[in-house]
Amino acid sequence: MEPRNQARQREKKRPYVHADLPAHTKGILCGRLELKPRNASWAHMKIIEYYIGKSILVATVFAVVVLSLVLILGNIFKELLDLLINRDVPAQTVLAFILFVFPFSLTFTIPWGLLTGLLLVFGRISADNELIALQASGVSIALIAAPVFCFAAVLTIICCWINVDIAPLAEKRMLSSIFRIATHNPSALFSANGVMDQFPDRRIYVGERQQNQLTNVIVFEVDGSNRPTKMVCARSGVLQSDPANNCLLLKLRKAQFEEHDATEPLNIQKICQGISLIEGTFLIPLQQLHKKYDNAGRLSSSTMYELKQALSIASDPKKALRIKVEINRRFSTSLACIAFTLVAVPLGITTHRREASIGFVFSMAIAFSYFLFVLTARSLQENIHAHPDLLIWLPNILLVTLGIYLFFRISTK
Repeated sequence: MEPRNQARQREKKRPYVHADLPAHTKGILCGRLELKPRNASWAHMKIIEYYIGKSILVATVFAVVVLSLVLILGNIFKELLDLLINRDVPAQTVLAFILFVFPFSLTFTIPWGLLTGLLLVFGRISADNELIALQASGVSIALIAAPVFCFAAVLTIICCWINVDIAPLAEKRMLSSIFRIATHNPSALFSANGVMDQFPDRRIYVGERQQNQLTNVIVFEVDGSNRPTKMVCARSGVLQSDPANNCLLLKLRKAQFEEHDATEPLNIQKICQGISLIEGTFLIPLQQLHKKYDNAGRLSSSTMYELKQALSIASDPKKALRIKVEINRRFSTSLACIAFTLVAVPLGITTHRREASIGFVFSMAIAFSYFLFVLTARSLQENIHAHPDLLIWLPNILLVTLGIYLFFRISTK
C-alpha cells in the first residue's frame, strides 16, 4: 500500500495540464517553465516574452519581405514597363531602381507586415489554447501584450525615420533613375515595325532598323486632336543624337511630302502632294520627352527641411495646405504601427483561428481601409474646407479607439 500512496502524492505535485493543449504548450506548463498558479516569476516571464517575441518577429519579417516584393514589382510594372519594352535599359539601372524603391515601400509594408504578423501569431496561440494556459498560470493579457507594444514602438520610430528622412531621398533617387532610363538613349525609342508615339506632335513609323539605320520611314505631324496635318515618306533614314541642342537629327533619303487640308485633314481627296527630296534633315526636340519623365518638385520626394522652407514662403493657401497634408501624412502613417497593434492583438485572440488565410484576410481588410482613407484625405489636399491635414489622422484615431475597446473587452472576460 505504501508505494501506491507515494505514487498518489507524486501525482498531486505534478502541475495540471489540459488534455487539449498542444505539446509545446504542455512543455511550457510542466518542465520548462514550471509556472506556479497565479504567480509568474521574472525568469518565467522572460521565457514567455522570448517565445512570443520570436514568433511575432519571424511572422512580421516574413510579411514585410513578401509585401515589399509585391510593391516593388508593382512599381516596376507601373513606372518601367513601357521603358523596358521600348528601350534598351541596362540591368544595373533596373537594379538601382529596385534599391531606391525598397525604402519607399517600407513606409507601407512595415505597419502592414506588423499587422499581419500579430494576427497570425495571436490567432494561433489562441486557437492552440496557449493563451488559456498562460492565463491559468497567472499571466494576464496586459503582461503578454507589453513586449508587443515595445516592439511596435520601435517599429514606429523606424517608420518615422524612414518617412521623414530616408523615403523622400529614396523617391528622389528613384525618379532620377526613371528620368535617366527614359532619356539616356532616346534613339532606342525607334523600334522595327512599330510606331513611336512618345512625342505629342509626331508619330513615326519605322519598317526596319539596324543600329541607327532606318528603313521605310513614315513621319506624321498631328494636331491637338491627333489628326494628321503633314506626312513624310522616306525609303531610308539615319538617326543622330545632338546633345548640345537637346534634340535628335533624323536624316531622310528619297523623301516625299504630303500636306492635309486644314479644315478636313481626314479627307484623302484634299491631300496635296508636296515636294520630293533626295535628302533632308528633320529636328526632333526632346524637351517634351524630358518633361514627361521629369517629376521634380513632388512633395513626397521633398525632405522635411524643404517642406518647412516651402511652407514658410507659400503665399497660395492651397499650396500651403498641400504641404501641411504631406507633413501630417508622414507622422500619421508612422503611428500606424501602434494603431494596428491595438487592434490586431485582441482581434487575433477573439477570432480563435490558426489558419494563415484568416489572418491575411483580416490584415488586408484593415490595411486596405486604412491606406484608402489616407489616399482619400490626400485627394482632398486642395479643399480647404475639408481640413485634409486633420482628416488624415482620423484612421489612427478610429483604430486606437476600437483597439482600446477590444482590449478592455477581452481583459474583463
